[in-house]
Amino acid sequence: MAIRLAAILKAKHILRRSNSFAKQAASMSLDVPKGCFAVYVGEGEKKRFVIPVSFLNQPSFQELLSKAEEEFGFDHPMGGLTIPCSEDIFVDLTCRLHELL
Repeated sequence: MAIRLAAILKAKHILRRSNSFAKQAASMSLDVPKGCFAVYVGEGEKKRFVIPVSFLNQPSFQELLSKAEEEFGFDHPMGGLTIPCSEDIFVDLTCRLHELL
């Protein structure tokens, strides 16, 4: 139980860091780290998250990508990959994926 909690807290910390990084990136043109990509998540205001490309192989993440394709096609309003789900669901999913990897 303690190991799972520690992994969740670590993943949330990484996501928070990437979100604060996104605010800086909005005013400056910064690259996404090698081996990662940026996605926009949220139902109202979209937040930017930088996540590892290894998530692309995970069935649960592929399901989110299918939903994004259904909703937006290839015309993403944010100029990047937009995931149509709540931020809480996305954070929960990425925490679980961090545990698997």
